[in-house]
Amino acid sequence: MKISILGAGSWGSAIAVLLSKKSYDISIWDRNISLLEEINRTRENIRYLPGVLMPTNIKAFEDIGKCIEGCEIIVMAVPSHAVRQVCISLKGVVKKDQTFVSLAKGIENATFKRMSEIIEEHFPENNVAVLSGPSHAEEVSKDIPTTVVSSSKSIQVAEYIQDVFITPKFRVYTNTDIIGVEVGGAVKNIIALAAGVSDGLGYGDNTKAALMTRGIAEIARLGVALGAQPLTFAGLSGIGDLIVTCTSMHSRNRRAGILIGQGKTVEEATSEVKMVVEGINTTKSTYELSQKIGVEMPITTELYKVLFEGKNPKYAVSELMLRDKKHEIEEVAQMVLK
Repeated sequence: MKISILGAGSWGSAIAVLLSKKSYDISIWDRNISLLEEINRTRENIRYLPGVLMPTNIKAFEDIGKCIEGCEIIVMAVPSHAVRQVCISLKGVVKKDQTFVSLAKGIENATFKRMSEIIEEHFPENNVAVLSGPSHAEEVSKDIPTTVVSSSKSIQVAEYIQDVFITPKFRVYTNTDIIGVEVGGAVKNIIALAAGVSDGLGYGDNTKAALMTRGIAEIARLGVALGAQPLTFAGLSGIGDLIVTCTSMHSRNRRAGILIGQGKTVEEATSEVKMVVEGINTTKSTYELSQKIGVEMPITTELYKVLFEGKNPKYAVSELMLRDKKHEIEEVAQMVLK
């Protein structure tokens, strides 16, 4: 089997290493030519995944058309804001029997589309799946046991991707609720940013636990409004991904949030992290989407004001704490029983 991976960042490179160990032929592409040359020359992605050997059955291509030629699966591992542009560049070279797998986690600004929707818009005749869940690239590349979920509208496609990706150290479950899987994977980055801000402000475990618990509630609230199944958010792409992203220093969203909480600007924080911080763009699109469809998302709203309106993070926390009184269990029950 030949599998093509578009995007040679940390996650794309980690998946390339994972799949190469199953003896697949792996081709990888990125817009950064020097990065591709480095991979072919040194067998290492020094910038994004240092210290991890990239086996010889991984070959980097500068030409995206040659990269996907003859492959059975096209893995989208570019940042969410680049998915549409990559789809445009693939027009005319993708075959109908090639299956897309999206690793990108985000909601597109302006259109509010999920990543699979963007791919389907450009390639309506191709099968599309999503791979999501608590999975740091740094750990996957070192064979640290990891569990994720393969999701597609078709259970047959989800199971096909499950079979392709599963290894003794990388367990893959299936779920046909692709809306819920993608919403969970995207919006948890917002909560991780907020958790990082909390850490940067010097707040403790109580605060983070509150952010995570109420965060999954508003993720589920948005997902259900968009047609997701509420129980999906209790799974790997919901609470699982939220836990790992809010608590680990591998998380670029949490790291950026810490810097913002310490007083850095958004630009300074992203520059210091040196990787794409998906939660920033997702905060903008999710806030605007929630306003459009009338879904209450208080954490997202306050983080939007911090990131895009210059609100003091301490004041944002105060706003959250001083909101009107609420019942907790009734809200959860309403979502489950819908």
